[in-house]
Amino acid sequence: MQSFKNGPVDIAYLDKGEGEPIVLVHGFASSKEANWVHPRWVATLTHAGRRVIAPDMRGHGASSKLYDPAAYHADAMADDVRALLDHLGIGRADVMGYSMGARVTAFLALDHPERVRSAILGGLGLHLVEGVGLPETIADAMEAPSLADVHDAQGRTFRSFAERTKSDLRALAACIRGSRQTLTPVEVGRLEPPVLIAVGTKDDVSGSGAGLAALIPGARLVDIPGRDHMLAVGDRVYKAAVQEFLAERP
Repeated sequence: MQSFKNGPVDIAYLDKGEGEPIVLVHGFASSKEANWVHPRWVATLTHAGRRVIAPDMRGHGASSKLYDPAAYHADAMADDVRALLDHLGIGRADVMGYSMGARVTAFLALDHPERVRSAILGGLGLHLVEGVGLPETIADAMEAPSLADVHDAQGRTFRSFAERTKSDLRALAACIRGSRQTLTPVEVGRLEPPVLIAVGTKDDVSGSGAGLAALIPGARLVDIPGRDHMLAVGDRVYKAAVQEFLAERP
């Protein structure tokens, strides 16, 4: 594992393979290993001849844990990815994010379109525009004394996942409270890189993939059949669609 500093924040990352670079940005309460290594995304993409770069986002994995919600603004998290590209001397890369990572990817593509060759938004649909990230009840779930004290169903799902990934629960609560930014329909309509949107057909967290695709000129949509928000990540249909999309980039 390698790391670098973006200002005072330590960002851990992996960098594997050779070829055209792709940056993978994980979801809330996850990590580069849980989101991308264990579901074999890193193996799939390196086998396909790609250089795969995957950071642990601030507050997650082996990166710095921050407890001020303001530190988790989507622009700040997008800047961590921009800084990682600078650190590695990469001018432009494909970027794929899942859930929170897809929100970060969208902000990066809007803030720094020259750095994003294409943007793949997994596990995020119209809630990029209409939502404010995951509900604050999930922050409450992170701060509960134990999982048994969490009675909200979605809160229990994410608290259980956070415990499995051995996450810092207080940092995650701050992340939920601080990363609740959206983009307007006009802003998503200005996204310059080619966009692929992939959402599970049983996903009740992301919002409508078709609804978001309709706002982004030229965006491509893939439905991940029979998958909810948690199980869509490693799905074969998702992987096949991403590889096809990437192969079309000149």
